[in-house]
Amino acid sequence: MTVKLGANRYGKAETRLVRVVKDGPVHHIKDVNVSTALSGDMEAAHLSGDNAAVLPTDSQKNTVFAFAREHGVAEIETFALLLARHFVETRPTVHHARVEVEEYAWNRRGPHSFVRDGGEVRTCVVHHDRDGRTTVVSGLKDLVVLNSTGSEFHGYIVDPYTTLQPTDDRVLATAVAARWRHTGQTPSYAKSYEQVRGALLEAFAGTHSLSLQQTLYAMGERALTTCPEICEVRLTLPNKHHFAVDLSPFGLDNDNEVFHAADRPYGLIEGGVLREDAPDAGFAWE
Repeated sequence: MTVKLGANRYGKAETRLVRVVKDGPVHHIKDVNVSTALSGDMEAAHLSGDNAAVLPTDSQKNTVFAFAREHGVAEIETFALLLARHFVETRPTVHHARVEVEEYAWNRRGPHSFVRDGGEVRTCVVHHDRDGRTTVVSGLKDLVVLNSTGSEFHGYIVDPYTTLQPTDDRVLATAVAARWRHTGQTPSYAKSYEQVRGALLEAFAGTHSLSLQQTLYAMGERALTTCPEICEVRLTLPNKHHFAVDLSPFGLDNDNEVFHAADRPYGLIEGGVLREDAPDAGFAWE
């Protein structure tokens, strides 16, 4: 039997970084989680234990901290681009860098006092390789939304194991995870983030839903028509089921007013929406 080394990469996962910018008595903070992964001429490390081509993961972590001091942390996409290009362009054995950043928001309560925002997490993934190809994917996760009506589900396949009853009025709730790919240089990642986020929320609220799949497509379509700087949106929507409770044993009616919010199992709807002329990403987003 003959075996060979397959695709591989290595890096430092989840470097927690808080950067404080002091503007006199007023402070500003960036709270991020940075993961780096490198690939290239690394075969010897796997096959013979020769580490001459390996940049230690500890060095990758230290680079994150040093770059935060030297360059600051403005938009997470810009910071990820700086890191990815640095690893590829300064290390001959590194042919591809992947940098993922998650940002956690804080709300100001004073010049140097903050309260953690419990809302969604802003995300990005940057790929850069030795051929000069760069892909920037922005996103968010844990954006929890709910429509208390305006959602139906019926006309589906019925088989011997089907117990679900059709409905023309249900709660539709999900925790949105969305990623969108930029076509090239985006003038302001912060502005495009707010545009896409707003479009996703508007489409979710404004779509009379016959299925969560239909809502997913409407959200992706609205994001693409709102923000011309992006060419593809990928969405992951867990269906956070809300079941109307049968109150008849207690002599009470329930006109979709009292629900049991079930956390599992749950339906998981995933899909992408893209422009017809969207360029190939060059490599996987993940």
